[in-house]
Amino acid sequence: MQNKQNILNFLGLAERARKLSTGESALKAVQSKTAKLVIVAEDAGPNTKKKFHDKCAFYEVDIMEWGTSAELSQAIGKINRMAIAIEDQGFAKKLKEKLGG
Repeated sequence: MQNKQNILNFLGLAERARKLSTGESALKAVQSKTAKLVIVAEDAGPNTKKKFHDKCAFYEVDIMEWGTSAELSQAIGKINRMAIAIEDQGFAKKLKEKLGG
């Protein structure tokens, strides 16, 4: 539990540093290759998951499924977010370490 809160706090920090984008902006970040890591909520719909997995595979961006949309949304202070794209290499690397990937 402590680790999960730690990761959510880290996502909040990345948001305040303006190093992440969400939703359609996250897809655009993947397409423009500014995204370094994409996190999709585990409770996202199958179409959303497929869209992000396909885009990330095509543009060679790392992707992970983690947390719920409620947790991700609360962590970054926005509502109803299913996907987050980390646009900073340092944040992405640290987050991968925290997520064990």
